[in-house]
Amino acid sequence: MHAQQIDFLKRLAKGVAAQFGSNCEVVVHDLRSPDPDSTIVAIENGQVSGRKVGDGPSNVVLKALRSDPSKLHDKLAYLTKTEDGKVLKSTTVFFRDEDGTPSAIFAINYDTTLFMAMQEELRSFTALADAPSPDPETIPHNVTDLLDELIEQSVRIVGKPVPLMTKDDKVKAIGFLNDAGAFLITKSGQKVCNYFGISKYTLYSYMDEARQASAKGE
Repeated sequence: MHAQQIDFLKRLAKGVAAQFGSNCEVVVHDLRSPDPDSTIVAIENGQVSGRKVGDGPSNVVLKALRSDPSKLHDKLAYLTKTEDGKVLKSTTVFFRDEDGTPSAIFAINYDTTLFMAMQEELRSFTALADAPSPDPETIPHNVTDLLDELIEQSVRIVGKPVPLMTKDDKVKAIGFLNDAGAFLITKSGQKVCNYFGISKYTLYSYMDEARQASAKGE
């Protein structure tokens, strides 16, 4: 059944891309991939983000791999950005097994660069009207770039550089990385330890503290 689902999504990706043209990237992620560092099984108009079949997961995919399935919901018409600065209007749809477990992701990323240049005339299309929008998430080329982006996000959340961080600050940063699925990436633990200047033992201790704090609602 899963193979049939993936085959259908691949054909659907071709149809959507053909309908909306070369600015419309369509991606199929197989969440059952034996290699969590390589989830893209189909991509149309990959030049939009610079990715290809065999490339790794995005932040959304990592969260899907480690989240409670009941808490995962489709995400429609939100902003992302590529590493070279393109602003994309994105949609992520989860496909599930009969028991509700997410098994695949169908994603659409539309390059709005030209529309952004005509923002006043096409304001409603770009959804960037009068209120400021949150910073778009970067779509990485590979899991190494994704891990770097997640580490940078953890530092921004804490609000101070690593040399000035207290133990509680580092626990908060490690907790964010754990919730984001960063430690599903191969060899991510050692890189995080090196970045924050902690040992593997300390890393696991901080992860436990973060989980306990989250369970208490802190």
